[in-house]
Amino acid sequence: MTQQNDSTHEQDMTLTNRQGHPITNNQNLRTVGNRGPATLENYDFLEKMSHFDRERVPERVVHARGAGAHGYFESYGVVGKEPISKYTRAKVFQEKGKKTPVFVRFSTVIHGGHSPETLRDPRGFAVKFYTEDGNWDLVGNNLKIFFIRDALKFPDMIHAFKPDPITNIQNVERFFDFCASSPETFHMVTFVYSPWGIPANYRMMQGSGVNTYKWVNSEGKAVLVKYHWEPLQGIKNLTQKEAEEIQQKNFNHATQDLYDAIERKDFPEWELHVQIMEDGPHPELDFDPLDDTKLWPNDQFPWYPVGKMVLNKNPEDYFAEVEQATFGTGVLVDGLDFSDDKMLQGRTFSYSDTQRHRVGANYLQLPINAPKKRVATNQHGGQMMYKRDLAPGQNPHINYEPSMLNGLKEATQAGKEYTPFVEGNLVRESIDRQSNTKQAGETYRNFEQWERDELLENLIRDLSVCHEDIQNAMIALAEEADEEYGRLLKEGLHNAQKDSSASKPLGNINGDQAPQDAVKKGHDAEPY
Repeated sequence: MTQQNDSTHEQDMTLTNRQGHPITNNQNLRTVGNRGPATLENYDFLEKMSHFDRERVPERVVHARGAGAHGYFESYGVVGKEPISKYTRAKVFQEKGKKTPVFVRFSTVIHGGHSPETLRDPRGFAVKFYTEDGNWDLVGNNLKIFFIRDALKFPDMIHAFKPDPITNIQNVERFFDFCASSPETFHMVTFVYSPWGIPANYRMMQGSGVNTYKWVNSEGKAVLVKYHWEPLQGIKNLTQKEAEEIQQKNFNHATQDLYDAIERKDFPEWELHVQIMEDGPHPELDFDPLDDTKLWPNDQFPWYPVGKMVLNKNPEDYFAEVEQATFGTGVLVDGLDFSDDKMLQGRTFSYSDTQRHRVGANYLQLPINAPKKRVATNQHGGQMMYKRDLAPGQNPHINYEPSMLNGLKEATQAGKEYTPFVEGNLVRESIDRQSNTKQAGETYRNFEQWERDELLENLIRDLSVCHEDIQNAMIALAEEADEEYGRLLKEGLHNAQKDSSASKPLGNINGDQAPQDAVKKGHDAEPY
């Protein structure tokens, strides 16, 4: 029923300020005469403008450009022909047909919040499960591996891939300087410079947890696990030329594609697969299973479907839901656990720390981030706190634990606690089975011919403008990976033109010529 106030004629659709005051004139400042000057006590203007000055939160350092949607995850209740409880006691997986609400954020990585979605770059694929035991965040990328295996190198990697600190333009020589100096990146470079580096859109790309996690069952026994999202719409990638043609028409194409598909009820779906490995170092393998630069061969470690995700609702407000959505690799529920993956452990600090800086200490009270279950905590205070998370009947004077005065109590352990044995000297060393190029060679050979052609064309175009030492280091890595890969890269670089600039997006065709083209093609005009 429409409410009406006789004195102000206020109705449900009446504009107000944040204090609830009806706004009767939203067109004009209060001024001395209609030409001004304005007066200082313009409260409605001051509130409106001061909020406008603050309506952005700090942009994500990585994954700034993103799109999101709501949906649900439906569990299959099994791993292959076995009940999933054999491997994990996580409630989200136990029952066949059990549905859990989710929110998913897709993103590009390196560039800013309004950058083109056609750029050569990994894509983020982050899923928040609102489970009955609290939130679980599965934070990953579209590609199943990563550039590095140690979190200490992450800031340097991002600095090298971000725009030059002087010109503010991405520079391919900086990118390859880091990669040539870090041989473990070569497998990821092979993927990123192939068509897999430009997914056609968010709906038609894979997702991966990238990191190695653990599953824990009710007996406290653990296995290593990798997560893979497979799009039931199929997978589509773009060549560099195709991506640039799309960018000319619409640099928001992936966001629009996701939004439009959900609006027309063509709901995108992904099946979640897992690979399982017995916990341990696995010396029989030529790689370490905790190494994020490596794939687990699926002929040795099969993929098992464990559930399906459907996205069926667009956000009602982009900022409130997509921009303020927060994810962290440390957000795990009972039955899920960490492995010793050094990238995972570094991310687990960084992600949640970033959210507290970016959104605020109470970011978990925002509806998009809050679990869909009871919360009772002794944490309180901090910027933008709007409630205390008290239990029913809790003594509000008691904000600590333990207490005998009706404060919060510890939960009972649901299953046997997982207690892995850890032994060794504290060292600063790399893992000992690096095998930096073998899987890159396998990936190259598994590509279709057009994918290999596109990979080499993109690499040659960008490496041709790099320092000779960088070229030689990348050729050596390619030769080590595959004889043909190295030979064609070397021949291509020998014959390539070397008169272009390194200041351009990765893989871009003649992007360094754009400033001169703008001058040549610009139309003269007279001052007005």
